[in-house]
Amino acid sequence: MLETKNINFYYGNFHALKNISMKMEKNTVTAFIGPSGCGKSTFLRLFNRMNDLIDNTKLTGECIINDKNIYHKSVDVDELRKNVGMVFQKPNPFPKTIFENVAYGLRVNDMGDKHFIQQRVEESIKSAALWNEVKDKLHKSAFELSGGQQQRLCIARALAVSPEVLLMDEPASALDPISTSKIEELIHELKQQYTIVIVTHNMQQAARVSDKTGFFMLGELIEFNDTKKIFLNPDEEQTQNYITGRFG
Repeated sequence: MLETKNINFYYGNFHALKNISMKMEKNTVTAFIGPSGCGKSTFLRLFNRMNDLIDNTKLTGECIINDKNIYHKSVDVDELRKNVGMVFQKPNPFPKTIFENVAYGLRVNDMGDKHFIQQRVEESIKSAALWNEVKDKLHKSAFELSGGQQQRLCIARALAVSPEVLLMDEPASALDPISTSKIEELIHELKQQYTIVIVTHNMQQAARVSDKTGFFMLGELIEFNDTKKIFLNPDEEQTQNYITGRFG
């Protein structure tokens, strides 16, 4: 489903990612852990080409989704980003109604008539486990929602255009424990339909939500394996030291 082969990435002369190869299977949750500045968010953003928006960067190697190198010149980046949704660290709803936040991507992409949009918005809000909380206030401002609700709204917005892959860059780091728990429950439900990749600073969260975990350090992928193995019996001493809190 998702694969990288010998990925190297540079910000100017800084070698941010070093020769990373990895395979992620369909309908699984993969977590990236590691100390700040280790390259995990940079690596995540390769999958929807968000790093293209940064000047003076260079990429070598292949980044493959469904057997296609997404950096090939034939790839339509807008189409790619429809297929690869992104949820950011802090909730970032648009200054619109709850309904229009979710409908936004559908309207921008000229997808369907009024009835189709209505149906997709409702389905997406339900998929994001938010429907019962907002069904009676769809035409109120998204800014009236709590932080945790806003983040689930942003997930609904990403789901509305029917992506296959959902990228999450520390989606619960700005939220309280109850909201975090709801996001984690949601991730478990969503992996039935989507392939999810999550960056998290919270190792307990990685252990709870993911099937596979990759540990990054100074731009290198130190270890990538089943989450249980990474946390209970890692192969690498550096992984063991990080998991047990000796540094980080």
